[in-house]
Parts: sequence; C-alpha cells; structure tokens
Amino acid sequence: MSRIFIPEGYKSELGLKDTQIAIKKVKDFFQSQLAAELNLQRVSAPLFVDPESGLNDNLNGVERPVSFGIKEQNERQAEIVHSLAKWKRYALGRYGFKPGEGLYTDMNAIRRDEETDNVHSIYVDQWDWERIITKEERTKETLEEIVKCVYEALHITEKYVANKYDYVKCILPEQITFVTTQELEDMYPDDTPKDREYKFAKLHGAVFIEQIGGKLKSGQKHDGRAPDYDDWKLNGDIIVYYPVDDIALELSSMGIRVDEETLKLQLAEAGCEERSEYPFQKAILEKKLPYTIGGGIGQSRICMFFLRKAHIGEVQVSMWTDADLQYAKEHGVTLL
Repeated sequence: MSRIFIPEGYKSELGLKDTQIAIKKVKDFFQSQLAAELNLQRVSAPLFVDPESGLNDNLNGVERPVSFGIKEQNERQAEIVHSLAKWKRYALGRYGFKPGEGLYTDMNAIRRDEETDNVHSIYVDQWDWERIITKEERTKETLEEIVKCVYEALHITEKYVANKYDYVKCILPEQITFVTTQELEDMYPDDTPKDREYKFAKLHGAVFIEQIGGKLKSGQKHDGRAPDYDDWKLNGDIIVYYPVDDIALELSSMGIRVDEETLKLQLAEAGCEERSEYPFQKAILEKKLPYTIGGGIGQSRICMFFLRKAHIGEVQVSMWTDADLQYAKEHGVTLL
C-alpha cells in the first residue's frame, strides 16, 4: 500500500524538462540570496566522515548511518554523513572565519531509515550553513534576527519564482511568526506535536517553532534533536503551510550551537556522556571551537514548495517503493 497522497485534481504545471530548468533557477537564486543575507562564503564539504571523529549528525540517535570500508586503508570504516551540523563548526575554526562571517555548502546524505512519503526521501539534499557569533550573542534575540534573515531569502525567492512562472501565486506572509514548543503544547494540549504544527502553520502561514529537543511540561518531547550540536533552548524549525498538499512543511532546521555548559547538560539529559570523549565534543568542552549559529535548508523541499509540486520525487531523483510509483502513475505524476 502506498504511503503517498496525490491531491484530487492535481496536475504539474511544468513538464519534466521545464521542471529541471526551473529547479536550477530556484536553487541559483535562493542560495545567492541566503549568502547575501547572512554574509556566507561557499565551501567544499565531505560526503563521508570517520565514525570516531564524532562529526556525524546523530539525528534522533536511532538512525543507522550508511558505512563502508576503504580498501587502501585496511578497510578503515567511513560513514556517509546524515548532515554537516558538526563539521561546519569545525570548518569555521579551521578556515579562520571571524564573528559575523560564515560558510554554506551543498550537503548530500543518505538516510536509510527514513520513512518516505510526499516530503521525505532516503536521499537528502540541503544547503548547510554556519556563521560565527560571540558568546554574548548566544541569545534568543540573535536567533530570531537570523531566522528573519533566512525567511527574507525565502520570501524574496517566492516573488522571483512567481515573476518567472504565471501559475505560481505568492502565499508566504510578509513576516514569520515565532512560537515555542511549550506554547504550542499549552495551546493544543490534546494534539500530537505534528498536529500542533499543522494547526499553527495553517493559521499563520509561516512560523518558527522554537526550543526543540528537551522535555515539555507533559514529560514528552516535541521532537528529537541530537544533544551535541543545537542548544535545545535556542533552536527551532521554519515551517510553512503548504496548500497543495494541505500540510505543514518544514523547510529549515537551525539553531545556536551548544557551548561548553549546555553540551554537558544535554549529554547528561540524553544519557550519552561518553560522547564527551569524542574529538569534536571534546574540542567544544575545551573551548577550542568558535561559538556559532547554523542550520540546514532543504533544497528539494524549497523547489517542491516554490514550484508547487505535490511530491518531492517530482524535483529529486531517489528510490521509491513499487506501490508509490504505481500510485503516482495512476494519478498522472512522474516520480524521478
């Protein structure tokens, strides 16, 4: 049985070739806007890392990384990255960036345990970005100012796409709305976290949901976050309401990164203090890495959103189940 859903009456406004042309336009325009808004320089990034380095993103702690042995290095193990959340901070220090400066890169990953649907694929493509801040700038105010900059890049890109393609009408609000996970639980105590996101995003159009990772008053988490990159009190997700599929669509996850104090606290809360001995985490505890803010922005997701596609497979090549391929075909949709 297929887990995807094609809305009744949906028809792609662009054919396969024109979609590919449009994808490049969206990506080229948005990344230039993002770099300008945040003062970022493009850099090269790894596809795989040493498991012992502590640089791989542990996501929710249960996802299995894709790994392989390197023949010429006596089968030394390497892991395909889940994201570059930790590597970027290391790179900023190594490359000699200063406060107020940052980097961005194309991040390509394989998430073998992802449950695929209209917006999830085992192949992940993001712009991963990171910027140096001072310790004094590790505040909610700094976080929200940066969120506004990222949102402005999204907002301007939608106007650009709407100007290029007549069928695209602007739907993003002028400003993004901020709310914490606890405020959402207080507003919708009987709903699941995803239902809360949907209701709030549909009401406001574009929202930044703050403070993801720690437990709420109910004793439950809104969502999982690895304990060793985002500060759970200074992070969040940019989520927009997407009328094509009638969903809350997450476009970006970001946050101010842990310092030496919050790293200790969050490792203890997550029950994984042993990570403090990994090279990356140890460097944070010893204050050898810069204080930073950063995030990931889904490339396929923003293309899906701006081009008004019903399924992420219309804008990226991946592997889909036979049931999904058949269902999409029956509804006139071609998955790449």
